[in-house]
Amino acid sequence: MNFDGFTQEDFAIFTIEGLDARMAAIRERIQPKFRAIGEELKNDIALSLGNEMFLHIAKHARRTVNPPKDSWLAISHNKRGYKAHPHFQVGLFDDHVFIWLAFIYELPYKKEIAQKFIDNIDSVKALIPKDFVISLDHTKKEAVAVSDVSSKEFEGMLDRFRNVKKAEFLVGRHIKAGDPILKDGNEFLHSAKSTIETLLPLYRLSLT
Repeated sequence: MNFDGFTQEDFAIFTIEGLDARMAAIRERIQPKFRAIGEELKNDIALSLGNEMFLHIAKHARRTVNPPKDSWLAISHNKRGYKAHPHFQVGLFDDHVFIWLAFIYELPYKKEIAQKFIDNIDSVKALIPKDFVISLDHTKKEAVAVSDVSSKEFEGMLDRFRNVKKAEFLVGRHIKAGDPILKDGNEFLHSAKSTIETLLPLYRLSLT
C-alpha cells in the first residue's frame, strides 16, 4: 500500500480498552502503514549507508494483559532483531508521532557507545538540531527539547546512559497528532527521511 498519512482514528486506537481489541486495531490500521513507511525508509537508509537494512514491526508478543500504549517500526542493520543494536524508529503514542535514533537498554555495548559520545561530546551535540528532542526512556511519552538542554545537562544524560543499566538515549523528533504534516503521506515521509538523514552521522559514530 501507499502511505497516505495518519488520521485521528489512528491515534484513537491507543484509547481502545483491552489487549485483544487494541491489538486487532493496531494490526488492521497501523501495521500496514508502518510497512509502507518502513519499506521506503529502509531503502533510503540502505542507500545512504551502503549496506542492507532490515524492517522490523513491533509485535507486542510478550503482552498478556495490558494493551500497548504505543507501537512502532524499527530499522536495523541486523535481520534477526533490532533491540540489541542502534536503530531507527517511527511510531505513535495517542498524542504524537516519534522519529528516533534509538539506543535502548538491551544494547550489549551501550557503555562503549556512551563513552564514545562523551569523548566527542562537542561534535555530538553540534550534530543534533535545536528543534529535536531527547528521551531517556523509550516507554515514556516525555522528551526534552535539545534547545532546553545545557552542555552540562547533556553530559549528564550521556553519563547516565553509560552508567545506569536500564538507561537509554533516544534522539529525534516528536510531531503532535494535530500537525497537518501527518495527514499528507508524502510530506511526512519527506520529514522522516530528513530527520533520519540528519541523525546518520551519529548512527555511524556509534558503530565505529
